[in-house]
Amino acid sequence: MADSKTRPALDGDPLAVETLLQDVFGIVVDEAIRKGTSVSEKVCEWKEPEELKQLLDLELQSQGESQERILERCRAVIHYSVKTGHPRFFNQLFSGLDPHALAGRIITESLNTSQYTYEIAPVFVLMEEEVLKKLRALVGWSSGDGVFCPGGSISNMYAMNLARYQRYPDCKQRGLRALPPLALFTSKECHYSISKGAAFLGLGTDSVRMVKADERGKMIPEDLERQISLAEAEGSVPFLVSATSGTTVLGAFDPLDAVADVCQRHGLWLHVDAAWGGSVLLSRTHRHLLDGIQRADSVAWNPHKLLATGLQCSALLLQDTSDLLKRCHGSQASYLFQQDKFYDVALDTGDKVVQCGRRVDCLKLWLMWKAQGGQGLEQRIDQAFALTRYLVEEIKKREGFELVMEEFVNVCFWFVPPSLRGKEKSPDYSERLSRVAPALKERMVKEGSMMIGYQPHGTRANFFRVVVANPTLAQVDLDFLLDELERLGQDL
Repeated sequence: MADSKTRPALDGDPLAVETLLQDVFGIVVDEAIRKGTSVSEKVCEWKEPEELKQLLDLELQSQGESQERILERCRAVIHYSVKTGHPRFFNQLFSGLDPHALAGRIITESLNTSQYTYEIAPVFVLMEEEVLKKLRALVGWSSGDGVFCPGGSISNMYAMNLARYQRYPDCKQRGLRALPPLALFTSKECHYSISKGAAFLGLGTDSVRMVKADERGKMIPEDLERQISLAEAEGSVPFLVSATSGTTVLGAFDPLDAVADVCQRHGLWLHVDAAWGGSVLLSRTHRHLLDGIQRADSVAWNPHKLLATGLQCSALLLQDTSDLLKRCHGSQASYLFQQDKFYDVALDTGDKVVQCGRRVDCLKLWLMWKAQGGQGLEQRIDQAFALTRYLVEEIKKREGFELVMEEFVNVCFWFVPPSLRGKEKSPDYSERLSRVAPALKERMVKEGSMMIGYQPHGTRANFFRVVVANPTLAQVDLDFLLDELERLGQDL
């Protein structure tokens, strides 16, 4: 039995609980918020895995520890974690720290409820529907359905399952034996969750037909038409097209109206993966990038990305008003979804999803929207576009920087170190250039100065992808990014 002097005996001691949490919140404000968003602090404190294991003392013991030690551990966890709210964290499609959204996340975690019935989550059942209604209106729908999902990959998977069920409702009971060979279509620039979803749903990755994209990463509708005809000729039944609004690497927006025309001709479900680009709908200046999205049957949209709502906040929106979500996924568990409750059981939304327990993901977005207003969020989007344009123009001015592509707020470029400049005709140029981005990534991470993602793409050698999304970004941060690459790469 643990020593009573060291064991955290908080049960039944409200004052001790309050003291602990106030101390923890103080550490969070100091380490994660104040330091974690300051350009005078590191983005990360890199340690090799074995050293980090020792520093964190990860092993779980039979005896408890003192409160002082627990607070030290809280501080260490934050200290050695990557600060995704830092202005110089450009590594992912999410970044930044919105204080109102964070407040919503803290309240959500504190209340610890599940979003499946009105009886245990009355506030959040009503709030989720209001938020989804607003998102649907921005898509261009006056009615419909939807649900918050645990990530955009799951939203995409739900859309595939719903499209299949709508066409072959027997598959819910009879499974794959109720189905002919099916085919779905998406761009070769799509998110990898489309192939993963096909595998998970038993369709198989062979059912995913990759449609060609143009030089800027946008789906070619004529090739979609060709691929549909080819699938039919091979004996498959087309059932879904997944277009993308904001591809992961290049930031491309598929031509939705043209894709919708093809879907309409063939009677196919149109899903739009707008996990990355959906937030552009808030901008009157830039929402034209998603022209035609109102013609979709379903839309995936992740406010935790460009809106900085915080992980996770992923909406699946449907134009359907026939209760398709519940018909497809429901199982009417009698211990949760009793039909003789004293309130309207239509408010019990848990049977819309394949999960049982479901976290509350609407509060952080709702609270942030209440604070910022639609106009404030629109300014956030427009500012990201403006800073992207600034970065592109600065890249064009600098020797050793070469643009690959600029779409949306994704800026893709090569940094060519002095040793490779003017040697583009050398037979090993591409191979040597491909080694530059990984080497620079290692240097910047180990120094903790910034984080930028890189990747190869088709025949292109490794290049950097800077994501201009953090709402606190300023031009000086983008100047630092370019200066730092030059400093770190001078001797490569």
